[in-house]
Formats: sequence, C-alpha cells, structure tokens
Amino acid sequence: MTSYRNIVRDGFWTNNVGLVQLLGLCPLLAVTGTFINGLGLGVATLLTLVASNVIVSLIRSLVRPEVRIPVFVLVIASIVTLIELTMSAWFYELYKVLGIFIPLIVTNCSIIGRAEAFASKNSVGKSFVDGLSMGLGFMLVLVALGSLREITGTGALFSQAHLMFGDAARSLKLVLFDDYGGFLLAVLPPGAFIGLGLLIALKNVIDRRMQRRAVRHTAVAGRVAEA
Repeated sequence: MTSYRNIVRDGFWTNNVGLVQLLGLCPLLAVTGTFINGLGLGVATLLTLVASNVIVSLIRSLVRPEVRIPVFVLVIASIVTLIELTMSAWFYELYKVLGIFIPLIVTNCSIIGRAEAFASKNSVGKSFVDGLSMGLGFMLVLVALGSLREITGTGALFSQAHLMFGDAARSLKLVLFDDYGGFLLAVLPPGAFIGLGLLIALKNVIDRRMQRRAVRHTAVAGRVAEA
C-alpha cells in the first residue's frame, strides 16, 4: 500500500512532473516568461489534476475497462472548460496572455497519466493527495522557471502581478537591477530550455548529495552496530 507520505514525496520531488517525468513541457516552456504566467498556468493545472483525480476515483467502479480512457478524457475536458470559462470571466487579461495553453491542459500527459495510473486504482483520499502533490510540484517548477527567466530577462519580478491579483498588485513589482538593459535570450524559447536544464541539473546535484549522505549514515550506523 502506498502511504500518503510517499505520495507527497513523489509528487513534489521523486517523480516530479516537470523535472523527472518531463511531461507537459510545451506549456511549461512556452508561457513561463514571467512569475505570474507560471503561477496562473500552474494553478489551472493543479485544479485540473485534483478535480480529475477525485472524479475518476469516484467513478472508477462504474466505468467499463474498454471505455475508461475516453471517459477520463471527457472528465478532464469538462474540468478544463470550467476553468477556462472562469478565467475568461474573472482573469481575462491573464487568460489572454496564456491563450491556447489553457484549453491545451486537456492534452497534458501527466493529467491523463495520473487518472489512469493512480486515481483509477486508489481511494478518493489518496487520489486527492496525489493530484494535489503532483499539481503543486508542477506549479513550483513553472513558478521557479518563470521567476528565473523574468529576473534574468528583465531584472524585475512580479511585473505582471495585476493580471492575477488586480490593479492594487501593481505595487508588488520588484526592480532587482537598476538600469538593466535586459537579456533577450532569457525570455525567448531557447532561454526556457536553458532554464529548465539548469533546474533539472540542480535537482540531480541535490539528489546525489542526499544519496552520498544516506550512504555515509548507513556506514556509520553499521560500524556503531558492530562495535
């Protein structure tokens, strides 16, 4: 039985959608030019993952195996449509910026993958936690990449906060480098590939250090036990 702790660890780190599975790369690379863009798409993807996992888990005993994939796609498409309509009504400027990548959440392999591989085989509670942890893990990658590209490309952060939080949030903009001419490559698609590569490399470095530390602790514990 998979524990809740393992589910959370997989979603955030061990099996992170963006850094390990490398799924959903099209929107991840296309719209993460700023922190707010990454956050907006991340929240939409998170809501889709949580809602689809819960609904699939609830109906898993009612769906015949031969039609489960079309049914799962229909569930995901319905959820994404509701999110798209909500964004167009309440966050229209952000909705225009994200554009086609909101409806394209339907085709995100990680969402149908979690519905098929996990939610269709587990309880509602575990499916909810799986969708939440996978969604948050993916959103953190989107936000980190968006922040990295925005800072490197423009020397500022939270420059479009008003798109998500209203006009009062315009004051949240942080200018980190005065008289900064900008770095065009960072805000272009090649900059997204480079930024994602750096994040993946950083994760691999952290994983290797954690493994070496675990090996040392095991060796020390073994010598103490022998003594």
